Amino acid sequence: MIAAGALGTLVFFAALISWLNPRLTRYVESEAFRREMEMETAKGLHLESTRFAPIRRTGFFGLQSKEAAGSNGRKALTNLHARGVFARFDPWGIFLRRWQLDLIEIDSGEVGIQTYEPKPGPSPPKPWYALFLPSRAYLKRVDSEPVDVTWNFLGEKGGIFATHLLITPNGRDFEYRANGGVFRLALVPDLELEAAHLYINHDVLKVYRLDLISRERNAAAIGTIHFRGEAGLKGSRSIAAESEFDRLPLSRWVPKSWQGHVLGKASGKVRYTSQSPAAQTSSGEATLRVEAGRIEGLALLDKLAAISGKPALRTLSLGECSLAVEWHYPQVHLRRLVLEDEEKLRVEGEITVEDQSLAGTIQLGVARPYLEWLPHPEEIFRRDEQGYLWTTVHLSGTLRDPKQDLSPRIAEALKESPGAALGIFFRGVADWFRRAFGD
Repeated sequence: MIAAGALGTLVFFAALISWLNPRLTRYVESEAFRREMEMETAKGLHLESTRFAPIRRTGFFGLQSKEAAGSNGRKALTNLHARGVFARFDPWGIFLRRWQLDLIEIDSGEVGIQTYEPKPGPSPPKPWYALFLPSRAYLKRVDSEPVDVTWNFLGEKGGIFATHLLITPNGRDFEYRANGGVFRLALVPDLELEAAHLYINHDVLKVYRLDLISRERNAAAIGTIHFRGEAGLKGSRSIAAESEFDRLPLSRWVPKSWQGHVLGKASGKVRYTSQSPAAQTSSGEATLRVEAGRIEGLALLDKLAAISGKPALRTLSLGECSLAVEWHYPQVHLRRLVLEDEEKLRVEGEITVEDQSLAGTIQLGVARPYLEWLPHPEEIFRRDEQGYLWTTVHLSGTLRDPKQDLSPRIAEALKESPGAALGIFFRGVADWFRRAFGD
Protein backbone atom coordinates (compact mmCIF):
# COMPACT_ATOMS: atom_id res chain seq x y z
CA MET A 1 0.00 0.00 0.00
CA ILE A 2 2.84 2.41 0.96
CA ALA A 3 4.73 1.47 -2.20
CA ALA A 4 1.66 2.11 -4.31
CA GLY A 5 1.21 5.53 -2.66
CA ALA A 6 4.84 6.46 -3.28
CA LEU A 7 4.58 5.34 -6.88
CA GLY A 8 1.45 7.40 -7.31
CA THR A 9 3.18 10.46 -5.88
CA LEU A 10 6.11 10.06 -8.27
CA VAL A 11 3.74 9.69 -11.20
CA PHE A 12 1.90 12.85 -10.11
CA PHE A 13 5.07 14.92 -9.87
CA ALA A 14 6.34 13.52 -13.16
CA ALA A 15 3.10 14.52 -14.81
CA LEU A 16 3.22 17.94 -13.14
CA ILE A 17 6.77 18.54 -14.36
CA SER A 18 5.85 17.29 -17.82
CA TRP A 19 2.98 19.77 -17.89
CA LEU A 20 4.92 22.64 -16.30
CA ASN A 21 8.23 22.33 -18.16
CA PRO A 22 7.16 23.57 -21.63
CA ARG A 23 5.09 26.35 -20.11
CA LEU A 24 8.06 27.43 -17.98
CA THR A 25 10.25 27.43 -21.09
CA ARG A 26 7.77 29.61 -22.98
CA TYR A 27 7.61 32.06 -20.08
CA VAL A 28 11.40 32.25 -19.60
CA GLU A 29 11.90 32.85 -23.33
CA SER A 30 9.08 35.39 -23.54
CA GLU A 31 9.45 39.14 -24.01
CA ALA A 32 7.66 39.74 -20.70
CA PHE A 33 10.25 37.76 -18.72
CA ARG A 34 13.13 39.43 -20.59
CA ARG A 35 11.76 42.90 -19.80
CA GLU A 36 11.31 41.93 -16.15
CA MET A 37 14.90 40.65 -15.94
CA GLU A 38 16.21 43.79 -17.64
CA MET A 39 14.40 45.98 -15.13
CA GLU A 40 15.45 44.00 -12.05
CA THR A 41 19.06 43.61 -13.21
CA ALA A 42 19.31 47.35 -13.76
CA LYS A 43 17.95 47.85 -10.26
CA GLY A 44 20.33 45.31 -8.70
CA LEU A 45 23.40 46.76 -10.44
CA HIS A 46 22.28 50.39 -9.98
CA LEU A 47 22.28 51.02 -13.74
CA GLU A 48 19.86 53.33 -15.51
CA SER A 49 18.90 50.55 -17.89
CA THR A 50 20.00 47.12 -19.10
CA ARG A 51 19.33 45.25 -22.30
CA PHE A 52 19.44 41.50 -22.95
CA ALA A 53 19.54 39.63 -26.23
CA PRO A 54 16.78 36.98 -26.44
CA ILE A 55 16.96 34.66 -23.42
CA ARG A 56 17.01 30.91 -23.93
CA ARG A 57 16.46 28.26 -21.31
CA THR A 58 19.15 25.56 -20.88
CA GLY A 59 18.55 22.75 -18.40
CA PHE A 60 15.97 23.18 -15.68
CA PHE A 61 17.40 26.33 -14.07
CA GLY A 62 19.87 27.55 -16.70
CA LEU A 63 19.49 30.69 -18.84
CA GLN A 64 21.52 31.84 -21.84
CA SER A 65 21.78 35.11 -23.75
CA LYS A 66 24.23 36.12 -26.46
CA GLU A 67 24.60 39.62 -25.08
CA ALA A 68 23.80 41.82 -22.08
CA ALA A 69 24.51 45.54 -21.74
CA GLY A 70 23.85 48.31 -19.24
CA SER A 71 24.76 51.98 -18.99
CA ASN A 72 24.71 55.14 -16.86
CA GLY A 73 25.50 53.51 -13.54
CA ARG A 74 24.71 55.48 -10.40
CA LYS A 75 27.10 53.63 -8.08
CA ALA A 76 30.28 51.57 -8.52
CA LEU A 77 29.37 50.33 -12.02
CA THR A 78 29.20 52.88 -14.83
CA ASN A 79 28.53 50.48 -17.69
CA LEU A 80 28.43 46.79 -18.51
CA HIS A 81 28.76 44.92 -21.81
CA ALA A 82 28.84 41.12 -21.69
CA ARG A 83 28.96 38.59 -24.51
CA GLY A 84 28.05 34.91 -24.23
CA VAL A 85 26.15 35.01 -20.93
CA PHE A 86 25.08 31.91 -18.99
CA ALA A 87 23.18 32.17 -15.70
CA ARG A 88 21.92 29.59 -13.22
CA PHE A 89 18.66 30.62 -11.56
CA ASP A 90 17.86 29.69 -7.96
CA PRO A 91 14.06 29.41 -7.50
CA TRP A 92 14.40 29.45 -3.71
CA GLY A 93 15.37 33.10 -3.93
CA ILE A 94 11.75 33.92 -4.75
CA PHE A 95 10.85 33.17 -1.14
CA LEU A 96 13.31 35.94 -0.19
CA ARG A 97 11.62 38.22 -2.73
CA ARG A 98 14.60 38.37 -5.09
CA TRP A 99 15.58 37.07 -8.49
CA GLN A 100 18.61 35.07 -7.37
CA LEU A 101 21.26 34.03 -9.87
CA ASP A 102 23.76 31.71 -8.21
CA LEU A 103 26.23 31.89 -11.10
CA ILE A 104 26.78 34.11 -14.11
CA GLU A 105 29.47 33.09 -16.60
CA ILE A 106 30.55 35.51 -19.31
CA ASP A 107 32.67 34.66 -22.34
CA SER A 108 34.03 38.20 -22.70
CA GLY A 109 33.06 41.76 -21.99
CA GLU A 110 33.77 45.15 -20.44
CA VAL A 111 32.92 46.67 -17.04
CA GLY A 112 33.32 50.33 -16.19
CA ILE A 113 33.75 51.33 -12.53
CA GLN A 114 33.93 54.62 -10.65
CA THR A 115 33.99 56.21 -7.24
CA TYR A 116 30.67 57.84 -6.44
CA GLU A 117 28.53 59.78 -4.04
CA PRO A 118 25.19 58.16 -3.21
CA LYS A 119 22.17 59.66 -4.91
CA PRO A 120 18.59 58.46 -4.58
CA GLY A 121 17.48 56.55 -7.65
CA PRO A 122 14.11 56.81 -9.43
CA SER A 123 11.20 54.81 -8.03
CA PRO A 124 8.81 53.96 -10.88
CA PRO A 125 5.24 52.99 -9.96
CA LYS A 126 4.57 49.27 -9.49
CA PRO A 127 1.42 47.21 -10.17
CA TRP A 128 -0.60 45.84 -7.24
CA TYR A 129 0.68 42.30 -7.73
CA ALA A 130 4.28 43.49 -7.25
CA LEU A 131 3.79 42.68 -3.56
CA PHE A 132 3.98 39.01 -4.49
CA LEU A 133 6.96 39.28 -6.86
CA PRO A 134 10.70 39.50 -6.11
CA SER A 135 11.75 43.07 -5.39
CA ARG A 136 15.35 42.95 -6.68
CA ALA A 137 17.98 40.91 -8.47
CA TYR A 138 20.71 39.18 -6.44
CA LEU A 139 23.94 38.08 -8.15
CA LYS A 140 25.84 35.53 -6.12
CA ARG A 141 28.82 35.08 -8.41
CA VAL A 142 29.88 36.60 -11.74
CA ASP A 143 32.77 34.91 -13.53
CA SER A 144 34.21 36.30 -16.75
CA GLU A 145 37.26 35.74 -18.93
CA PRO A 146 38.54 37.76 -20.62
CA VAL A 147 37.05 41.09 -19.58
CA ASP A 148 38.12 44.75 -19.42
CA VAL A 149 37.60 46.65 -16.16
CA THR A 150 38.01 50.34 -17.03
CA TRP A 151 37.94 53.77 -15.41
CA ASN A 152 38.90 57.35 -16.28
CA PHE A 153 42.11 58.85 -14.88
CA LEU A 154 43.56 62.24 -15.85
CA GLY A 155 41.20 62.35 -18.80
CA GLU A 156 42.38 59.02 -20.21
CA LYS A 157 40.82 55.58 -20.23
CA GLY A 158 42.73 53.26 -17.92
CA GLY A 159 42.04 49.94 -16.30
CA ILE A 160 42.74 46.23 -16.35
CA PHE A 161 42.39 44.68 -19.79
CA ALA A 162 41.83 41.06 -20.83
CA THR A 163 41.71 39.81 -17.24
CA HIS A 164 39.85 37.02 -15.47
CA LEU A 165 37.27 38.81 -13.33
CA LEU A 166 35.27 37.49 -10.38
CA ILE A 167 32.52 39.65 -8.84
CA THR A 168 30.88 38.66 -5.56
CA PRO A 169 28.38 40.56 -3.39
CA ASN A 170 29.31 42.30 -0.18
CA GLY A 171 26.02 43.45 1.30
CA ARG A 172 24.36 45.64 -1.33
CA ASP A 173 27.71 46.30 -3.03
CA PHE A 174 30.34 44.16 -4.73
CA GLU A 175 33.93 43.00 -4.43
CA TYR A 176 36.09 42.58 -7.49
CA ARG A 177 38.91 40.05 -7.90
CA ALA A 178 41.03 39.82 -11.01
CA ASN A 179 44.13 38.00 -12.20
CA GLY A 180 46.03 38.08 -15.46
CA GLY A 181 45.82 40.73 -18.15
CA VAL A 182 47.34 44.19 -18.60
CA PHE A 183 47.19 47.12 -16.16
CA ARG A 184 47.12 50.44 -18.02
CA LEU A 185 47.17 53.90 -16.40
CA ALA A 186 48.17 57.40 -17.50
CA LEU A 187 51.81 58.33 -16.69
CA VAL A 188 52.72 54.66 -16.05
CA PRO A 189 54.07 52.06 -18.51
CA ASP A 190 51.85 49.07 -19.23
CA LEU A 191 52.17 46.42 -16.53
CA GLU A 192 51.12 42.80 -16.19
CA LEU A 193 48.48 42.10 -13.56
CA GLU A 194 49.23 39.25 -11.20
CA ALA A 195 46.28 39.73 -8.82
CA ALA A 196 43.84 42.43 -7.68
CA HIS A 197 41.16 42.61 -4.98
CA LEU A 198 39.01 45.76 -4.68
CA TYR A 199 35.84 46.84 -2.93
CA ILE A 200 33.73 49.93 -3.62
CA ASN A 201 30.66 51.24 -1.82
CA HIS A 202 29.21 54.70 -1.18
CA ASP A 203 31.60 55.30 1.74
CA VAL A 204 34.97 53.93 0.71
CA LEU A 205 37.18 52.50 -2.03
CA LYS A 206 39.44 49.76 -0.68
CA VAL A 207 42.31 48.15 -2.55
CA TYR A 208 43.11 45.08 -0.48
CA ARG A 209 45.71 43.91 -2.97
CA LEU A 210 47.17 45.03 -6.27
CA ASP A 211 50.17 43.02 -7.47
CA LEU A 212 51.79 44.09 -10.75
CA ILE A 213 54.72 42.91 -12.86
CA SER A 214 56.99 45.12 -14.93
CA ARG A 215 58.82 43.13 -17.57
CA GLU A 216 61.64 44.38 -19.78
CA ARG A 217 61.29 44.12 -23.53
CA ASN A 218 63.48 41.03 -23.65
CA ALA A 219 61.06 39.41 -21.11
CA ALA A 220 64.02 38.12 -19.10
CA ALA A 221 64.09 40.51 -16.13
CA ILE A 222 61.02 41.06 -13.96
CA GLY A 223 60.18 43.81 -11.49
CA THR A 224 57.22 43.79 -9.10
CA ILE A 225 54.88 46.33 -7.47
CA HIS A 226 52.66 45.61 -4.47
CA PHE A 227 50.05 48.23 -3.64
CA ARG A 228 47.30 48.61 -1.05
CA GLY A 229 45.25 51.57 0.04
CA GLU A 230 41.95 53.10 1.03
CA ALA A 231 40.14 56.26 -0.04
CA GLY A 232 37.12 57.77 1.67
CA LEU A 233 34.28 58.79 -0.63
CA LYS A 234 32.25 60.75 1.91
CA GLY A 235 33.05 63.25 4.64
CA SER A 236 36.78 64.01 4.79
CA ARG A 237 37.53 61.81 1.73
CA SER A 238 40.96 61.00 3.13
CA ILE A 239 43.46 58.77 1.33
CA ALA A 240 46.04 56.37 2.74
CA ALA A 241 48.15 54.18 0.48
CA GLU A 242 51.35 52.16 0.59
CA SER A 243 53.42 50.63 -2.17
CA GLU A 244 56.51 48.47 -2.36
CA PHE A 245 58.43 47.97 -5.59
CA ASP A 246 61.35 45.71 -6.33
CA ARG A 247 63.81 45.60 -9.26
CA LEU A 248 61.74 47.78 -11.59
CA PRO A 249 63.59 48.27 -14.90
CA LEU A 250 64.41 51.99 -15.07
CA SER A 251 64.51 51.89 -18.85
CA ARG A 252 60.69 51.68 -18.82
CA TRP A 253 60.03 54.24 -16.08
CA VAL A 254 62.25 57.23 -16.89
CA PRO A 255 61.05 60.04 -19.22
CA LYS A 256 61.14 59.20 -22.91
CA SER A 257 64.08 61.54 -23.49
CA TRP A 258 66.11 59.44 -21.02
CA GLN A 259 65.10 56.02 -22.30
CA GLY A 260 68.08 54.11 -23.62
CA HIS A 261 70.39 56.32 -21.55
CA VAL A 262 69.44 55.35 -17.97
CA LEU A 263 69.54 51.68 -16.94
CA GLY A 264 69.24 49.78 -13.68
CA LYS A 265 66.81 48.10 -11.27
CA ALA A 266 64.89 50.32 -8.82
CA SER A 267 63.56 49.12 -5.45
CA GLY A 268 61.92 50.99 -2.61
CA LYS A 269 58.78 51.95 -0.71
CA VAL A 270 56.22 54.77 -0.89
CA ARG A 271 53.74 55.91 1.75
CA TYR A 272 51.11 58.50 0.84
CA THR A 273 48.44 60.18 2.96
CA SER A 274 46.05 63.02 2.27
CA GLN A 275 43.03 64.53 3.99
CA SER A 276 41.29 64.97 0.64
CA PRO A 277 41.81 64.11 -3.05
CA ALA A 278 43.48 67.53 -3.47
CA ALA A 279 47.30 67.50 -3.53
CA GLN A 280 47.34 70.49 -1.17
CA THR A 281 46.66 68.21 1.82
CA SER A 282 49.09 65.44 0.86
CA SER A 283 52.19 64.23 2.64
CA GLY A 284 54.32 61.11 2.60
CA GLU A 285 57.72 59.56 2.35
CA ALA A 286 59.61 57.28 0.01
CA THR A 287 62.92 55.50 -0.38
CA LEU A 288 64.68 54.54 -3.61
CA ARG A 289 67.64 52.26 -4.26
CA VAL A 290 69.07 51.47 -7.70
CA GLU A 291 71.06 48.33 -8.46
CA ALA A 292 73.34 47.97 -11.47
CA GLY A 293 72.72 51.61 -12.36
CA ARG A 294 74.19 52.91 -15.58
CA ILE A 295 73.98 56.30 -17.32
CA GLU A 296 75.29 56.65 -20.85
CA GLY A 297 74.83 58.63 -24.04
CA LEU A 298 73.59 61.84 -22.36
CA ALA A 299 74.70 65.15 -23.87
CA LEU A 300 75.93 66.34 -20.48
CA LEU A 301 78.27 63.36 -20.13
CA ASP A 302 79.52 63.86 -23.69
CA LYS A 303 80.39 67.46 -22.81
CA LEU A 304 82.20 66.43 -19.63
CA ALA A 305 84.17 63.84 -21.58
CA ALA A 306 85.12 66.42 -24.20
CA ILE A 307 86.12 69.04 -21.61
CA SER A 308 88.20 66.65 -19.52
CA GLY A 309 89.61 64.60 -22.37
CA LYS A 310 88.45 61.47 -20.51
CA PRO A 311 86.20 59.32 -22.76
CA ALA A 312 85.39 57.15 -19.73
CA LEU A 313 83.09 59.94 -18.49
CA ARG A 314 80.65 59.20 -21.32
CA THR A 315 79.37 56.34 -19.16
CA LEU A 316 78.71 56.23 -15.41
CA SER A 317 78.35 52.83 -13.74
CA LEU A 318 76.65 53.52 -10.42
CA GLY A 319 77.87 51.11 -7.80
CA GLU A 320 75.80 53.08 -5.29
CA CYS A 321 72.63 55.05 -5.97
CA SER A 322 69.98 55.82 -3.34
CA LEU A 323 67.85 58.60 -1.84
CA ALA A 324 65.00 59.25 0.57
CA VAL A 325 62.10 61.63 -0.07
CA GLU A 326 59.75 63.43 2.30
CA TRP A 327 56.96 65.74 1.22
CA HIS A 328 54.47 67.97 2.95
CA TYR A 329 52.74 69.93 0.25
CA PRO A 330 54.06 72.16 -1.26
CA GLN A 331 57.55 71.15 -0.09
CA VAL A 332 59.49 68.12 -1.35
CA HIS A 333 62.73 67.26 0.42
CA LEU A 334 65.28 64.85 -1.07
CA ARG A 335 67.52 63.50 1.68
CA ARG A 336 70.49 61.17 1.83
CA LEU A 337 71.15 61.48 -1.90
CA VAL A 338 74.12 59.32 -2.91
CA LEU A 339 75.51 58.62 -6.41
CA GLU A 340 78.88 57.01 -7.02
CA ASP A 341 80.86 55.63 -9.89
CA GLU A 342 83.81 54.31 -7.93
CA GLU A 343 87.16 55.87 -8.84
CA LYS A 344 85.41 58.50 -11.01
CA LEU A 345 83.07 60.60 -8.86
CA ARG A 346 80.71 60.61 -5.90
CA VAL A 347 77.75 62.89 -5.12
CA GLU A 348 76.18 63.36 -1.69
CA GLY A 349 73.63 65.90 -0.53
CA GLU A 350 70.11 67.20 0.01
CA ILE A 351 67.71 69.09 -2.27
CA THR A 352 64.49 70.93 -1.43
CA VAL A 353 61.79 71.98 -3.89
CA GLU A 354 58.99 74.31 -2.76
CA ASP A 355 56.55 76.03 -5.13
CA GLN A 356 58.96 75.40 -8.04
CA SER A 357 61.82 77.01 -6.09
CA LEU A 358 65.02 74.97 -5.88
CA ALA A 359 67.51 74.90 -3.03
CA GLY A 360 70.11 72.42 -1.89
CA THR A 361 73.69 71.61 -1.03
CA ILE A 362 75.66 68.95 -2.90
CA GLN A 363 79.06 67.54 -1.97
CA LEU A 364 80.83 66.65 -5.22
CA GLY A 365 83.88 64.40 -5.12
CA VAL A 366 85.93 63.80 -8.29
CA ALA A 367 88.91 61.47 -8.69
CA ARG A 368 92.13 63.42 -9.32
CA PRO A 369 92.81 62.01 -12.83
CA TYR A 370 89.47 63.45 -14.01
CA LEU A 371 90.48 66.97 -12.90
CA GLU A 372 93.75 67.16 -14.84
CA TRP A 373 92.15 69.54 -17.35
CA LEU A 374 91.50 72.08 -14.58
CA PRO A 375 94.42 74.34 -13.55
CA HIS A 376 95.05 74.13 -9.81
CA PRO A 377 92.00 71.95 -9.02
CA GLU A 378 92.83 72.12 -5.29
CA GLU A 379 91.72 75.75 -5.27
CA ILE A 380 88.14 74.65 -6.03
CA PHE A 381 88.15 71.03 -4.85
CA ARG A 382 89.82 71.75 -1.52
CA ARG A 383 89.11 68.62 0.50
CA ASP A 384 90.94 65.35 -0.20
CA GLU A 385 89.07 62.34 1.25
CA GLN A 386 88.11 58.79 0.26
CA GLY A 387 90.16 58.97 -2.95
CA TYR A 388 88.30 62.06 -4.21
CA LEU A 389 88.86 65.81 -4.30
CA TRP A 390 85.71 67.43 -2.88
CA THR A 391 83.87 70.71 -3.34
CA THR A 392 80.52 72.06 -2.13
CA VAL A 393 77.94 73.00 -4.76
CA HIS A 394 74.97 75.21 -3.85
CA LEU A 395 71.76 74.89 -5.86
CA SER A 396 69.23 77.68 -6.40
CA GLY A 397 66.79 79.02 -8.97
CA THR A 398 63.69 77.12 -10.09
CA LEU A 399 62.93 73.76 -11.65
CA ARG A 400 62.64 75.45 -15.04
CA ASP A 401 65.79 77.54 -14.53
CA PRO A 402 68.10 75.74 -12.07
CA LYS A 403 71.31 77.43 -10.99
CA GLN A 404 74.51 76.28 -9.28
CA ASP A 405 77.67 78.04 -8.14
CA LEU A 406 80.29 75.60 -9.45
CA SER A 407 80.39 76.71 -13.11
CA PRO A 408 81.25 80.35 -12.30
CA ARG A 409 84.17 79.21 -10.13
CA ILE A 410 85.50 76.94 -12.89
CA ALA A 411 85.06 79.70 -15.48
CA GLU A 412 87.05 82.09 -13.30
CA ALA A 413 89.86 79.55 -12.94
CA LEU A 414 90.02 79.05 -16.70
CA LYS A 415 90.22 82.81 -17.30
CA GLU A 416 93.45 82.78 -15.36
CA SER A 417 94.83 79.95 -17.50
CA PRO A 418 94.26 80.62 -21.24
CA GLY A 419 96.21 77.50 -22.15
CA ALA A 420 93.82 75.25 -20.26
CA ALA A 421 90.83 76.96 -21.89
CA LEU A 422 92.40 76.54 -25.34
CA GLY A 423 92.97 72.85 -24.62
CA ILE A 424 89.29 72.43 -23.77
CA PHE A 425 88.36 74.18 -27.04
CA PHE A 426 90.53 71.89 -29.19
CA ARG A 427 89.27 68.80 -27.40
CA GLY A 428 85.73 69.94 -28.17
CA VAL A 429 86.61 70.40 -31.86
CA ALA A 430 88.27 66.97 -31.96
CA ASP A 431 85.20 65.42 -30.34
CA TRP A 432 82.96 67.03 -32.98
CA PHE A 433 85.12 65.65 -35.82
CA ARG A 434 85.11 62.22 -34.20
CA ARG A 435 81.34 62.08 -34.01
CA ALA A 436 80.88 63.58 -37.47
CA PHE A 437 83.37 61.40 -39.37
CA GLY A 438 84.03 58.44 -37.07
CA ASP A 439 87.14 57.46 -35.17
